[in-house]
Amino acid sequence: MASVQLDQVRKVYPNGFVGVAGASFEIADGELLVLVGPSGCGKSTLLRMIAGLESITSGTLSIGGRVVNDVAPKDRDIAMVFQSYALYPHMTVAENLAFGLKLRGHDKAAIATRVAEAAKTLELDALLDRKPAVLSGGQRQRVALGRALVRHPQVFLLDEPLSNLDAKLRLSMRVEIARLHRQLGATMVYVTHDQIEAMTLGQRIVVLDRGEIQQIDTPMALYERPANLFVATFLGSPAMNVLRGRLARGDGVVLQLEDGLGVPLDGVNVREEWLGRDIVVGVRPEHLRPAADGAAGAFEAEVEVVEPVGSEVFVNLRLGRQALVARFDPHVLPERGKPLAITIAGERAHFFDAASGATLA
Repeated sequence: MASVQLDQVRKVYPNGFVGVAGASFEIADGELLVLVGPSGCGKSTLLRMIAGLESITSGTLSIGGRVVNDVAPKDRDIAMVFQSYALYPHMTVAENLAFGLKLRGHDKAAIATRVAEAAKTLELDALLDRKPAVLSGGQRQRVALGRALVRHPQVFLLDEPLSNLDAKLRLSMRVEIARLHRQLGATMVYVTHDQIEAMTLGQRIVVLDRGEIQQIDTPMALYERPANLFVATFLGSPAMNVLRGRLARGDGVVLQLEDGLGVPLDGVNVREEWLGRDIVVGVRPEHLRPAADGAAGAFEAEVEVVEPVGSEVFVNLRLGRQALVARFDPHVLPERGKPLAITIAGERAHFFDAASGATLA
């Protein structure tokens, strides 16, 4: 396996559109790093530049200490798994697994050994004689992974490999990929727009938006200490609640919302220099808590929709023009159409500059 280094890697298209703006980071040997962001953020472009399928406008890309800017994809010692399985329908599973090795001139004994190893690792032993048409989506995806695995590459590149699977298969294949990574100790770069996949798979995550890196960190560090409002609202399901207004001091600190309502911030550590300025307060759904009437810091919001999902309850609330989502324990089932007293867990509130979106320390 090998590390991957990017130093100010840029992609600018002939029409002037900047696909990736100055990406600089290192993927450690044996690390599973996830590139995540909305459609058009540059994550697949970045992966394709690592693969050699997209030219680099400027900057330096190295794999295993070797600069590969002008190295052909076949000579980079990488293997790629795409969103589409791209299996040959007329070949058996064993033949699909072996095909790339045959093209590279490996002898039959070595091919048989590698195919058997990959089939055992991915539990494909009983499927080797079958053709793709009779396989399930999950089985086809495992064959696609196996075709990359037999190569013994320095780096695995996975471009939204689970997008075509249903929810149950996505979950099982996430576990499969995480298990495979632990077993192989392989260097993997994984692209997804699904923040749940990013959080559950990545040892570190690169969050991109409009071609620019917003933050690089571990999943929980990104969740608990986002660098800006984009990262804060992109990661987390349901998304972080966003309250826009102006901080004022009255009977305690209050966030005066744009529609004139006030949200008390009792127990929140608010700096004096923030008072009187436009600000954004972010609150995770699990940090909105039901409160007794008259409790310090409590305010009322109307219950619009209650969504019990077994282990927890999502409560959709309305505070003036502001929509909120709270995550409660399953025994809390508020009545729809009624006001509900809630509080903000003050020590868990996030503050952002209203103009730039940057986190306020």
